[in-house]
Amino acid sequence: MRYVSTRGEVPACGFEDALFAGLAADGGLFVPAHWPRFDREALATLQGQSYQQVALAVLRPYVGDALTRDQLAAMIDAAYAGFGHAAIAPLRQLAANDWLLELFHGPTLAFKDVALQLLGRLFEHFLQARERAITIVGATSGDTGSAAINACAGRERMRIVILHPAGRVSEVQRRQMTTVTAANVHNVAIEGSFDDCQALVKALFGDAAFRERQNLAAVNSINWGRIMAQIVYYVTAALALGGPWRQIAFAVPTGNFGDVYAGYAAARMGLPIAQLIVATNQNDILARCIQTGSYRAGTVMPSISPSMDIQVASNFERLLYDLYDQDGTAVATLMNEFARIRACTLTPDAHGRLCEQFAAARVDEAATAAELAASFRATGQLIDPHTAVGLHAGRLCRANPAVPLVALATAHPAKFPDAVEAATGIAPQLPARLANLMNLPERYATLPNDMAALEAHIEALAPA
Repeated sequence: MRYVSTRGEVPACGFEDALFAGLAADGGLFVPAHWPRFDREALATLQGQSYQQVALAVLRPYVGDALTRDQLAAMIDAAYAGFGHAAIAPLRQLAANDWLLELFHGPTLAFKDVALQLLGRLFEHFLQARERAITIVGATSGDTGSAAINACAGRERMRIVILHPAGRVSEVQRRQMTTVTAANVHNVAIEGSFDDCQALVKALFGDAAFRERQNLAAVNSINWGRIMAQIVYYVTAALALGGPWRQIAFAVPTGNFGDVYAGYAAARMGLPIAQLIVATNQNDILARCIQTGSYRAGTVMPSISPSMDIQVASNFERLLYDLYDQDGTAVATLMNEFARIRACTLTPDAHGRLCEQFAAARVDEAATAAELAASFRATGQLIDPHTAVGLHAGRLCRANPAVPLVALATAHPAKFPDAVEAATGIAPQLPARLANLMNLPERYATLPNDMAALEAHIEALAPA
């Protein structure tokens, strides 16, 4: 498998190079040069297999000859050995044709664990083979940071620097990052929004000299390894509900567009997905774009679903690459316009193709809180605010009630105890393994939203 940039100005590369580069040198994102295809018969052979077995079948075409089958299988088995449910991503039935896909059974209680537990092992394997070290830099709106830190803490040949927006993640989310004592873990609170953090990370990768000097690598969903690993749970969910012989719809709480793009990738591979519903909170750039064709950034508004407080959805560029017929020049022109004026407009043809697969809804704070309460009354189970956004948007956008609808439950409710308790009157409890989290000392730096200050801070850290 070869990987190409969405902006078309760099040579194609192999899996390992795409994994470490994260962002392409021309500012684009790496995508597969072609989509591997599974026909219905091939998908049917995966029915009844374990999550790990399905992962091996789905991921092998993307890895190509960078790993042997046995090497990849061993990494997959190790990545999911610590999950709290044997199914890794179990389905829970809500109604006759409505389901939750529980993605929070990993070590940090969020869907990011599914990809990052594997990504950390991939990094470690290739670093040992190359005898080199890297500095991993990432921005988080809440969950990516803790999942990346958990996956990389204590591993040789890597140090990890995670930026989070100061005061804009939940206390549980922050403490899951800042209480980790491993010497290779460094947390930075940026005085700004997640979009500011994300822009700083992109700028670090855009500084060629700094990037080379620090051997930068990415763990945000701009990294293809993240997207690749997330394809798997769409496949396992669809197969459990009658795929490949029936269509399935998915409602996905969406911020940076990585998770729902993994669903699109599954569809490109041949999974019969009837509809992908993009569920946004009041930070609704994606909902507006899908509804109108205008991709226009607004001001980030803090919410009770903070992992979605994003107005620049980086992975949307990957979808634009297909919507514009893999024309890197057209994508670069569009993205340069967006960078210049914070807005761009899709062509009527691209917008029409977007709407063939995707629907979208904006779910405000009141509706999110109401969904938290309604879901608890109906099922007796607590959900987190991001999952509530997904459930509500799924109800608004569902095209065919006869098609099973799977809403992605992206985080454990105990990661957002204040919002959940305010809506339901019930305070969700952390699992026993995290019960002492609120008593542990924290360790992090606070920096202004300034590129020079951040580069100086990273330069001063102990090497990997």
